[in-house]
Amino acid sequence: MKIKINADLLPVKGQYFLFNAGTAPVVPYLPTYARQLGFSSVVVGLIYTILPIMGMLAKPLLGAVADHFRRQKMMFILCEVLVLVTFFTIQFIPEVPVESKSVAIFDCGEGESFINVCGNKSSDQCDAERITEDGSSGALHCEMACSVTNPAIFSDICMYWNVSDYCKSQRLRSGVLANDTLHITAVASLNHTTSVYSCFYFPVHKVKTMNSDVLNPSCSAVRHLTCNTYCNNTVINNMITVNEEIADVAGLYQFWLFFLLMILSWVGMAVVVSVGDAICFGMLGDQPSNFGQQRLWGAVGWGTFSILAGILVDEFSRGQTKKDYTVVFYILLVMMALDILVSSRLKYTQTKLSASIIRDVGRLFTEIRIVVFLIWTIAVGLCTAMVWQFLFWHIEDLAKSSGCETYEWVKTLQGLINGVQSFGGELPFFFLSGHILRKIGHIHAMSLVLLAFGVRFILYYFLTNPWWCLPIELFQGLTFGIFYSAMTSYASIVSPPGTEATVQGLVGASFEGIGVSIGSLIGGVLIDQYGGADTFLIFGIGSLICFVLHVIVQFWLGGKSDKLPEVGDSESPRYAAPSEAVMMLSDQQEAPVS
Repeated sequence: MKIKINADLLPVKGQYFLFNAGTAPVVPYLPTYARQLGFSSVVVGLIYTILPIMGMLAKPLLGAVADHFRRQKMMFILCEVLVLVTFFTIQFIPEVPVESKSVAIFDCGEGESFINVCGNKSSDQCDAERITEDGSSGALHCEMACSVTNPAIFSDICMYWNVSDYCKSQRLRSGVLANDTLHITAVASLNHTTSVYSCFYFPVHKVKTMNSDVLNPSCSAVRHLTCNTYCNNTVINNMITVNEEIADVAGLYQFWLFFLLMILSWVGMAVVVSVGDAICFGMLGDQPSNFGQQRLWGAVGWGTFSILAGILVDEFSRGQTKKDYTVVFYILLVMMALDILVSSRLKYTQTKLSASIIRDVGRLFTEIRIVVFLIWTIAVGLCTAMVWQFLFWHIEDLAKSSGCETYEWVKTLQGLINGVQSFGGELPFFFLSGHILRKIGHIHAMSLVLLAFGVRFILYYFLTNPWWCLPIELFQGLTFGIFYSAMTSYASIVSPPGTEATVQGLVGASFEGIGVSIGSLIGGVLIDQYGGADTFLIFGIGSLICFVLHVIVQFWLGGKSDKLPEVGDSESPRYAAPSEAVMMLSDQQEAPVS
């Protein structure tokens, strides 16, 4: 068949590509960026619970405004500008000022002394390798200010270390010692490290005091001194540094500025997605089955630039203790500016107008099939939250338990996961979505999505080597490519004339604002209680149950009338049920690729 290129649709393809290329370098990293700013996981979790709700409210509200004034394209471009400005501004928020302390233990023993370092969180088995790789010629130098409450330690320093500064001092003569501080520089070996659980013991072969160097320091008995410590090893410093928890983030302007920018950016993204899909279907006219051929370019943009961003962040962060995300914000700036330029070239004018958007949209809810459809989008949103929020979490846990070499490449693996999801999953299924929907219909496609999620999550449960996650990510074609095409095309078909952006907003709000938001909350609680593997198993079983229920309900509805009450004027088309949507697609001529 001869391939024909529709020049009018090229800006649509370009918009999907550029918008996803601009947001992909930033959106996946925002939770870790917030942590780097100094916000706790509780604060970040709260923010990400509220964001989908704000998107849920914005999609139908601003979609209705765009429909009422017939300004879909203008609303679309304004929200793209909002996304650009808010995301780019986030990089200028200063870090939260926090009090931090670095604490290690100086163990002075009868024959040998050690620096005892225990991680501020559960250290993984690769910490020992990282410590030795970051050392300076195998030697560890730690400046230690040790709190001393036992006068015997000064006696040991005098007698065993032979440091005259501590002999016959007022402290020893009085026999009473208030809280005092011992300042030393301990020199230890990194090549003979002993690890027990998450603690590491470095043998000390020299101690420097104010006026003396002491070789092989020891004490008359084992002395444990808690010391504020700073070492010449970045890994050790990161392990022992603990930031004081901020009790009241509500009093920090950094929090409110970050929260506000995140809300505005999420609202902008939500409206761009829903109104953009409505514009796309409007330009496709009587060929809605070609939607996937436009939307697949978003997968290309997301997959390409999410991988590129990960590589560039690692490259620009070499030698730094924190990740440098500057490059991703400038990628956003360039790609979103091009996106706005391309969007202004869209040849689209909204011609249909609903006499009463609230009445026409409200009548959709009187049809049980529409209600079942919205419940299905919520169920898929619950499952999607697990992939979006917690898949990488589970992969990192698996990588830690699979050995140091695997964990060292975990970021590369995560980038490849994004690549497989986009190029191996979403892209081909977006391309074939129209053909698939014509063949199996929306109803069977909806059931297939739930079945695919169930199988995918159960496979995650049995995963032991994180690299085997890559072939599992091919399920992304079914769980997102087919899902998104079915959801948006069905929403477009059932929309009364003049309410397209409103209905797309309602459907998107059900998916993300309700489904993803609740799924993120439930998933976070379950992972905290049971771990990643068991949580995916629970969601997998739940998905299979939803699949069975959906099949039963749709079988029962098969004998019911497919018709909706009249909406709009008498000439308005009435597309109520997925079966009608299938018939509409089937009646069309096979459309050329465009």
